[in-house]
Amino acid sequence: MTLTQLRYIIEIVRRGSISTAAKALFITQPSLSKSVTELEKEMGITIFRRTNRGVVLSEEGVKFLSYARQVVEQADLLEHRYKDSSAIHHTFSISSQHYAIVVAAFVALVKEENAPEYDYYLREAKTYEIINDVHRQKSSLGILYESSFNHDVLKRILHDNDLDFIPLFTVKPHVFLRRNHPLASRDIITLEDLVPYPRLVYDQGEVNSFYFTEEVHSTEESSKNITVTDRGTIFNLMVGLDGYTISSGIMTDDFSGKEIVSIPLKSDEHMTLGAIKPKGMELTPLAERFLYHMKSKYRAGNNTDAVPSSPFASESKPSEDIEETEKSPLAGDAQ
Repeated sequence: MTLTQLRYIIEIVRRGSISTAAKALFITQPSLSKSVTELEKEMGITIFRRTNRGVVLSEEGVKFLSYARQVVEQADLLEHRYKDSSAIHHTFSISSQHYAIVVAAFVALVKEENAPEYDYYLREAKTYEIINDVHRQKSSLGILYESSFNHDVLKRILHDNDLDFIPLFTVKPHVFLRRNHPLASRDIITLEDLVPYPRLVYDQGEVNSFYFTEEVHSTEESSKNITVTDRGTIFNLMVGLDGYTISSGIMTDDFSGKEIVSIPLKSDEHMTLGAIKPKGMELTPLAERFLYHMKSKYRAGNNTDAVPSSPFASESKPSEDIEETEKSPLAGDAQ
């Protein structure tokens, strides 16, 4: 087994197919396939299952990838410590629900690293895809929210996928709408106030469960519903149709849209934004810095009412490089 072989495995997972990975690695597909086969034979396991759509990690492969990443990252750290840092090729990947603060933190991280070479991935995805991306280690981190409504289901799914939840901050739900919306002057909005207006929600694909929605109070009846796939479209529909969506209320100056405002929703619900990661794996330095920027951007915004703790609060030991976070029911539950 060599570092090169481990890097090959990581690249195949990132690209989703051996042929695409071979092109990115500037080697032939037969050579890459042979290297994988030899590694599987040496380790006595099957790392990939071949399908018509490419390759996917086997259960053994998921565990192997976890160790492979740690070995490669430690090797990179050694090179960074004893060789010219400009020679290091930086890689980092995140899958997330649709939050402007994630984009803001990602931008801050890329600027801070200022690496001459890198492959960074920011994927705004459906909730189930985020969980699957992190479980399969296609992404280093996943960003999603926990609430009293989805807590039990999310706890079980994370446990089944060997994932931990790291709470970042807890807020009350807010309504996003256009700046000149008829309700925009309100100090607080009720669910009844929203009845006449189109409700905008993010598409969850085939795994379309209320527990996977990105919006709280998703079970409330609405006669006007529009499903979208991206933040740009949802902002345009807020402006064009007086639509609304219910989310965290966290605004960032550069990435939330100049015409959009957030108004507190009268609700007993909460939203704890957090990161999911493979159970037992230490956060990489880039992951640590990204979560630091998430918390920094949240505090800098200072435009939502923080909730001291979730109703299911339990103790969680924060990472040494990340400031203390608000408590959440999933912190500790997923242990």
